[in-house]
Amino acid sequence: MNIIVDAFGGDNAPLAVLEGCAQAAAELGAPITLVGDRARIESAAAEHNIAMTGLEIVHAPDVIPVEEDPVKLRGEYKNSSMAVGCQLLADGKGDAFVTAGSTGAAVVGASVLVKRLKGIKRCAIATVIPNSAGLYLLLDAGANSECRPEMLKQFGVMGSVYMERIQGIKNPRVGMVNIGTEDNKGTDLQIEANKLLRGAGINFIGNVEAREVPLGGCDVAVCDGFTGNVILKLTEGLAKMFTGELKSMFMASAATKVGALLLKNQVAGFKKKLDSSEHGGALLLGARRPVIKAHGNSDAKAIKNAVRQAMRCVQEDVVGEIARSLAAQGAGDEPEE
Repeated sequence: MNIIVDAFGGDNAPLAVLEGCAQAAAELGAPITLVGDRARIESAAAEHNIAMTGLEIVHAPDVIPVEEDPVKLRGEYKNSSMAVGCQLLADGKGDAFVTAGSTGAAVVGASVLVKRLKGIKRCAIATVIPNSAGLYLLLDAGANSECRPEMLKQFGVMGSVYMERIQGIKNPRVGMVNIGTEDNKGTDLQIEANKLLRGAGINFIGNVEAREVPLGGCDVAVCDGFTGNVILKLTEGLAKMFTGELKSMFMASAATKVGALLLKNQVAGFKKKLDSSEHGGALLLGARRPVIKAHGNSDAKAIKNAVRQAMRCVQEDVVGEIARSLAAQGAGDEPEE
């Protein structure tokens, strides 16, 4: 197994990426190929005494900025760390690709360079988010702001496979985010997608309202990318607000500080549950090989866990299982777009 990592993706690259990959190589035994400017990688490693054992470098002189048009990944930025990494994956030089760089460019790379599974309409960003029952998978979390009903059906199938194979949830409950639980609620998109999901051969429980999702209402929350990204960003903001309020409350007086000390382990567990770095990144479901999009502000811990997540996807053959599930429903016979 070999995991390809974009050494210059993210706000804290290349240092955080190098540290995270060095930890992954040492702790997980994962051979890793770092893609990026060789001289800068070697200089950063030497300056910070980062062991390069188990790490290989493939030179890529450019970096695609997050504000740049993602479609330029194939043209002006074809020699960027993102493009070269995706091409290496497509050419079979690795088993999975991890990047904390531009989300749009990662979607383009996964869709156009790595390419989509046969019959898949669009790749979807699948993000694991904590809830009162443990966690749930949100998709699409931002790759496709506009969707068609058959796309939401495919998201549900792919999400169900991921949660069963990676998170170990048997027969995961798949719900579609909507403004009500009745089948006739929502726009034509939700109404038609509801019908398709009911015949998708998965444990589709129907529509779920957004307030039920963080309360454990489903294991997979299906929606278009616009809705999903709003849910994701709102959840991130609320998590920061809750942890900030909790800290202020515990530091208000001597008595509350004693209370904080008594609840130290519980508070630490709560903060860990809300820590996105624990989950590594979001998988771009629908690509022919695993592509993991880590958060743009990923630190070394998040990068290490993103590599761990990539390894699990390879070991559990998530892509192969998705392809087989879609083929069983005849999705592989549908024309690609």
